[in-house]
Amino acid sequence: MKKVAFAFTALALAAGSTFAAEPVIGLITKTETNPFFVKMKEGAQAEAKKLGAKLMTAAGKKDGDTAAQITAIENMVTAGAKTILITSSGDAIIPAVKKAQAKGVQVIALDSPFEGADALFATDNYKAGILIGQYAKAALGGKPAKIAMLDLFPGHPVGAQRHNGFMTGFGLKANDAKSNELSSTPETVCAADTDGNQAKGQTAMENCLQKDPAINVVYTINEPAAAGAYNALKKAGKEKDVIIVSVDGGCAGVADVGKGVIAATSQQYPLKMAAMGVAAGVEYAKGGKKATGYVDTGVTLIAAKAVPGVESKDVKVGTELCWGDKK
Repeated sequence: MKKVAFAFTALALAAGSTFAAEPVIGLITKTETNPFFVKMKEGAQAEAKKLGAKLMTAAGKKDGDTAAQITAIENMVTAGAKTILITSSGDAIIPAVKKAQAKGVQVIALDSPFEGADALFATDNYKAGILIGQYAKAALGGKPAKIAMLDLFPGHPVGAQRHNGFMTGFGLKANDAKSNELSSTPETVCAADTDGNQAKGQTAMENCLQKDPAINVVYTINEPAAAGAYNALKKAGKEKDVIIVSVDGGCAGVADVGKGVIAATSQQYPLKMAAMGVAAGVEYAKGGKKATGYVDTGVTLIAAKAVPGVESKDVKVGTELCWGDKK
């Protein structure tokens, strides 16, 4: 009887030590509802299960909710997270990030870069912008451009990189990938913030049409903003006269490419970002090696109609690789 009890105790201690060694990794996204971040969470959960890590998750109520992200950072550090993966809503999180790092926590930026992150796993957003800029230029067929720029909000690096990348791809003078300032030229006849939101995208497009009814190209920060812009154009009877391009590659957005709502979109891969981040977290917990630098997680131009000189994949390929609900 004593031998059985001893064996049970040893087994319990072994199990306890395994549990204690389980790496704790945090994932903080901008929101819980955007399909992009839903897919990111799925990727993190699957990789954590595969590698035997414990995953904690949190999110802001909306894009820009840095207060919720700061609280999440603090809570995850207290809970023993040794790596925190963050899609930053703004630079207000940086002091909390530095405090976490001072306690030995590795902090990796996913999708959205911010100063001081140990590493960045993300789409090359400038390249994503270049691809849709090149496509829009070719699709316009030499006609004079009147462009509406439907942006995210001021100062955000992802918004600036996509905006300036689009202008570069279109052949317009623009800031480089390191700048957070939005470029403007005479061809960009209207610019408005959308927060990446469909309703605000529609309002922004309505206002731009009032400013210049002859707009023939619309750059959008993401596919919900593109859907809103299309609604405004359709309401004005102009949806067939305007080229809309965007960035994301979610299933709803790719479906909109197939329907002719969006001419082309640059597809990014949130599941891959999160899976790589979790793997880096496990490596740090087990061996002490931190991730460093920038890792490009890929971007592909998806278009229903190919144009000369611009490499793209069709809607079938985009649907196979998309994220979100495949309806």
